[in-house]
Amino acid sequence: MTQVDLLHRFLLEDRGIRGEWIQLTDSWQAIKNNHPAPAPAQQQLGHALAAVAMLSATIKFEGSLILQAQGDGAIRTLVAQATHDRKIRGLIRNTDTVPSGSLQAMFGQGNLALTIKPNHADPYQGIIALQGNNLATALESYFSQSEQLKTRLWLFANDSHAVGFLLQELPGNTDSSNWEHIEILANTLKEHELLTLDCQEILHRLFHEENLRLFDGEAVSFECVCSRARIESTLKSLGNDELQDILRERGSIEVGCEFCNTQHQFDPIDIARLFTAQDFVNSSTTRH
Repeated sequence: MTQVDLLHRFLLEDRGIRGEWIQLTDSWQAIKNNHPAPAPAQQQLGHALAAVAMLSATIKFEGSLILQAQGDGAIRTLVAQATHDRKIRGLIRNTDTVPSGSLQAMFGQGNLALTIKPNHADPYQGIIALQGNNLATALESYFSQSEQLKTRLWLFANDSHAVGFLLQELPGNTDSSNWEHIEILANTLKEHELLTLDCQEILHRLFHEENLRLFDGEAVSFECVCSRARIESTLKSLGNDELQDILRERGSIEVGCEFCNTQHQFDPIDIARLFTAQDFVNSSTTRH
């Protein structure tokens, strides 16, 4: 494959339908390697990353979209996040053995949540029961119930790639025959085609007789937003007394990022510096 870590949006202009194609390679490898898991669990993580990256591209905002699935089965937690500038990250928490099969077989009883977090507005969250044969069908149900938008998703992942294909009816499209026609064409798409063909080849095979506008590809990459500065701010919010109690018990404070597995360690000098710096700023404030 010549295209890696790329998202393409397209528009079927005469049908009132938008679509997206995504392929994750390097970013998928980076995230997958941070979270070793049985194959069925890793596939769910790949599906979630492809899905959340595509869904974030349908929303015009600056911020992030978070997909979270939680259950009481072999897979306890699945989280995938994509930002408006196509940065993705994700994690999965599971038992040692994860069965193949439906979502209920893997997750047990659980919920699926989509959270939109704009940078300068209140977040919005929609939640549905985690049901269906796979994550694609669960998300299709979400959009049918919560957004009343006809949506189809194809999500696949293997050791090397996580890929996805999305079709969604544009708001205000009232001609159901357009959707039915395009859906019939798209239903011929096979897993091996999505995993091996590039975007132009797939769109030509499916929609070569349609009036289709393909937008420029957008690069997708893995990026974790954790930083030592953010962690320091969180530690300071706990207060010096509580941190000193932890230091007396453990000797140091270690904070790990669940997304990238980076470990940040703070010794007594680091903690003293945090509060000394804050006290210096407060005491140096000039009063008139």
